Amino acid sequence: MQDADGTTAGPRGRGGAQDSVPPEPSRHPAPDRSEPGEHPEACEHPEPGEHAAQPPADDSAQRPADSSGPDDAETAAPPDPGIAHIKEVAANVWDDPWLTWPNLLSVLRLAGVPLFLWLLLGPQQDLLALLVLVISGATDWLDGKLARWLNQYSRVGELLDPGADRLYIVATLIAFVLRDVIPWWAAVALIGRDVVLTLCLPVLRWHGFEPPEVHYLGKAATFCLMYAFPLLLLVQEDFAFEQVVRPLAYAFTGWGGVLYVWAGVLYLIQVFATVRLARSNRT
Repeated sequence: MQDADGTTAGPRGRGGAQDSVPPEPSRHPAPDRSEPGEHPEACEHPEPGEHAAQPPADDSAQRPADSSGPDDAETAAPPDPGIAHIKEVAANVWDDPWLTWPNLLSVLRLAGVPLFLWLLLGPQQDLLALLVLVISGATDWLDGKLARWLNQYSRVGELLDPGADRLYIVATLIAFVLRDVIPWWAAVALIGRDVVLTLCLPVLRWHGFEPPEVHYLGKAATFCLMYAFPLLLLVQEDFAFEQVVRPLAYAFTGWGGVLYVWAGVLYLIQVFATVRLARSNRT
């Protein structure tokens, strides 16, 4: 078959001449074997003896965004909530006003503890020791009233007031044991209760909790003991109503001692439940 210029167009035989007409493009293009996101031009093989330039590897693109070394993890770790709470409580104690009328009365009560103990063990002036104990109870009532009337609440007062009460109880029990007024095992039970509860306070602070509220059983126990101690001092002297006061003194001592220990057990149950709850929340 001849074209317009007289040349003969034939098929491309094996070893035959190639046509000058370019081949018709295939309707099915060759599949692209390059990786996704990679340009085909980048996959061309370099000439022999020539190395294709590769961009420097970026480790930050492959590294997770939140990966950090051990030093960074230690510095970025938040502080322990227990330590933070203890620091906060200590800061509140130092920031609160110290020189207030309720705090002065609490300090006066604390100053009476060694005087009370000396009167019981030294000259054994039981009536004077009873007078110191009565004054201590009056100041205990008055400092609470003044704190409410003058609006002079402070963290220092919250620590001094129960501390003075515990010191008077411990001093009275020690003096009574040394003078054979009460048996030693009763004093050990009451003092041991206070020691155990005092050791629980740092544990509660560590977990971010305040000391448990004083319930009515604890108040009733303290009330009974505060009546028992003066009555026990009275029966050490000879007076007309000794036979009437002695049973009352022993009754208040027995009931107060049992309630005091039982209240301590309830406080311990509260502490254990609080610590268990704090640990479960952290996990």
